[in-house]
Amino acid sequence: MLNNMSDDFSSRDGSSNDESFDHENFLSTGILERYVYGEASEEECSAVHAALKSSAQVRASLLFVELVAEEMALLDAVQPDPIIKPFLFSTIDVTDRIKGGEVLSEAPLLNAQSTPADFDIWLNRADMVPPAELDDVFAKIISITRAAMTAIVWIKTLAPQEVHHDQYERFLILEGSCDIHMEGKVYPLKAGSFFQIPLHVGHEVIITSEIPCKAILQRVAA
Repeated sequence: MLNNMSDDFSSRDGSSNDESFDHENFLSTGILERYVYGEASEEECSAVHAALKSSAQVRASLLFVELVAEEMALLDAVQPDPIIKPFLFSTIDVTDRIKGGEVLSEAPLLNAQSTPADFDIWLNRADMVPPAELDDVFAKIISITRAAMTAIVWIKTLAPQEVHHDQYERFLILEGSCDIHMEGKVYPLKAGSFFQIPLHVGHEVIITSEIPCKAILQRVAA
């Protein structure tokens, strides 16, 4: 998309209008994410096109959003599903935090002996909370290494079926409860439970508690 629109990006004299554009306010609205997913209104699309012409930062941000969306769609070799959007937003959130000076600490790898206390430095942070109006899935990435991506997730009703071919998905339940449906079997999990999804196996998470299920989710390179 960006390459196709590159001729329109600069003003006629080749200069940029970055200095007069409020990048932070524009990007914080989530308009680029709606644009990429085809959910932007005509007015929002026009605003994006105008911003692309005047702002190098918006162009770079749009490219990043597009690349992340493509990467996450290809990760499981499926069409984008409802689980991708919250992790896209979470990726953008952690990128902004890093730009703001946060240095990510390395989270420990989850195992059967893991406890919530292992993650207290993240769980006790005031910014690690879901929005007041929670969609089905919300995530806050807390650690990214070559070995694993770790996030705090909140699931309201379900996480739809997915398959991982090059990552083990691990859960440590913090609050609430859920059932993991996998290969015709149901695995009930509650606070304190640890579970690892095998490779190449379809699985679905169904929430069984009245409150959203909060968990540490980790995707570990196979």
